[in-house]
Amino acid sequence: MNNKNLGLYAIALAIALVGALALGVPVGTLALLALAVACPLMMFFMMRGMNGMNGGNGKDDEPRDHGDPPHKHDHHQHPGSGRP
Repeated sequence: MNNKNLGLYAIALAIALVGALALGVPVGTLALLALAVACPLMMFFMMRGMNGMNGGNGKDDEPRDHGDPPHKHDHHQHPGSGRP
């Protein structure tokens, strides 16, 4: 994300704030709304800023060996179960 987008978001927020105040929405209601929306917005912008960080070297096309997945018909034999 570049700084140009942040400026546009700030302008849109200012327009929404002035519009709500012009329509008679109480300041306390706007403050409560801002508090309720702050956490999801922060998470959105922080996760968007991570943009491809996967804890590795940045290459997501390398094959990963996770071993053979268990099959649903595989059964483990327990000692003394009486099964051959």
